[in-house]
Amino acid sequence: MDSTKAPVDLSHHYSRVTKNRAASSIKDFYKYFAIPGIGNLAGGLPNNHNFPFDTLEATVALPNRFVPTPNKPVDPPPSLQIHNDSSKQPARTRVIVPGSVESSDVLRKIDLKSALQYGTAQGYPPLYTFLRQFTRENLHPNVPYAGGPEIILTCGSTDGFAKTIEALSNTWIENRDWIRDREGLLVEEFAYMNAVQAARPRGLNIVPVAIDTEGMLPAGKGGLEDVLENWDESKGKRPHLIYTVTIGQNPTSGTLGVQRRKDIYALCVKYDVIIIEDDPYWYLQYPSANTSSMAARGQPTSTDAQPGQHNYNSPKSSGFPFLDSLVPSYLSVDTEGRVVRIDTFSKTVAPGCRLGWLTAQPALIERILRITETSTQQPSGFVQSMIAELIMGPQTSNDEGRGGAQDGKGWQMHGWVRWLEGLRGNYERRMQTMCSILEDGKYLVKSGRRQSISNEWSVVEKSLMYDFIWPLGGMFIWVKVELATHPLYKKTSHDKLAHALWIHLTTKPYLILVSPGTIFSPTDSIRNDKGWGYFRLCFAAVDEEDVSKTSHRFVEGVKSFWAKKNLDDIEESIQQGIQDGCIPM
Repeated sequence: MDSTKAPVDLSHHYSRVTKNRAASSIKDFYKYFAIPGIGNLAGGLPNNHNFPFDTLEATVALPNRFVPTPNKPVDPPPSLQIHNDSSKQPARTRVIVPGSVESSDVLRKIDLKSALQYGTAQGYPPLYTFLRQFTRENLHPNVPYAGGPEIILTCGSTDGFAKTIEALSNTWIENRDWIRDREGLLVEEFAYMNAVQAARPRGLNIVPVAIDTEGMLPAGKGGLEDVLENWDESKGKRPHLIYTVTIGQNPTSGTLGVQRRKDIYALCVKYDVIIIEDDPYWYLQYPSANTSSMAARGQPTSTDAQPGQHNYNSPKSSGFPFLDSLVPSYLSVDTEGRVVRIDTFSKTVAPGCRLGWLTAQPALIERILRITETSTQQPSGFVQSMIAELIMGPQTSNDEGRGGAQDGKGWQMHGWVRWLEGLRGNYERRMQTMCSILEDGKYLVKSGRRQSISNEWSVVEKSLMYDFIWPLGGMFIWVKVELATHPLYKKTSHDKLAHALWIHLTTKPYLILVSPGTIFSPTDSIRNDKGWGYFRLCFAAVDEEDVSKTSHRFVEGVKSFWAKKNLDDIEESIQQGIQDGCIPM
């Protein structure tokens, strides 16, 4: 007998508009369209024979194109040195989405006739069915509320987040609305700013929460409990939403362990907060980071988050050792149904797909479905059908389509997971390359000789120019620039010195562009107080063979900047940046 409880009612958090939304009267008709032989005179549908596309075809990768890395870290990790051989012909095949498939089962019908027509807001039925199964049985097989979660497809993570805050927050306008009605969004003190910039125009208070190298802090000064318990109501309502990236956090690369999730979730239950978990990097978890950090520094990146060290899916396995080895979502501790998870194909297929999905308790997904019906309606039919054919393949014997496997079938679930493993391997090797070079180059070493009356001896001085953590996930390395060791630190403003370094790195022979921490600062105070002291480096976008070269150029650029002892050099860099219009603010 199932002893889990139903998710709690969150309708008191719905926006006024969301509460008033009703089902689309037009969309209600769609369920009748599939009745065999029905003469459809009701819908305003264009005739599919007038579509200019007969088929949709593409050359695609086989799921084993990239070499995976081990789920369990080894010391030393020799398998990480196995690179993809770019000289060989990539493993690939051809996918074909046919024009029409004769099938009355909409869940098994992948063709342009259905994909390019008006469709259901929940998502293209075959792809929706696959993703729902993948989400409930493989990604999150142990969601602890009765009935489990529901999903809805989105036009990418940004669309999913926008619809979530539309459903769960009211707009607030200064000089029109009472301050007591202003709602708030809790974020990490360094955050993905697209989300912040989507929320701020709605009038939401943007409330930063202190972080450490793993992510959001549940306790301590500036931690979640401190912020919620001591909320100043003169600023508005106590925030009821958290936006968080918990694996390979953007920009800090922090990864939140299970115990930390439990601690934060308990506070969300206590203070009635909903967690919006944006997790584009969940599959990119790096077991080798803890091992490498231990070897280089004598301590792991985290003692709580340890991908590869445990089977995280208990009591029910995902069916795949790779997925079981990954630190799980907030959904794994979501006893009350107060987690909305955002997933995307942007990092697993391509950002231009603009395709993703939301996972949450069914009642909330139903409200977001109503928003979708009268806004985006559905993601692109081209993209949905191509992804569906790639993974699922032909569904009937008379289906003229071709899937992404070598034999023309689809990748299927095992192929999709194998693809994710290969992607992880690709990015983990890049992370290891860049971090190893940064680790070796973070000190400025000076040697010399000193004399006393009777002796002469060699002296070696080491100055730490920057530091970072070995990332357990994601695509980034968050570098803290130790400007206090720079010769000019006390002779100019700290932010000016940081800006000058940023400009210096973009000049020859270094030609390195990094993201300044100021652009990830959700408030002016964070930007002015500490944002200038950090750079975000992305190891993902650089071609694999160039990671080493660009990493060395970064190190050499920092070293050469530490050799500057004249304030005129700093001013010259700043003025050059102003002239070029590229001073990071």
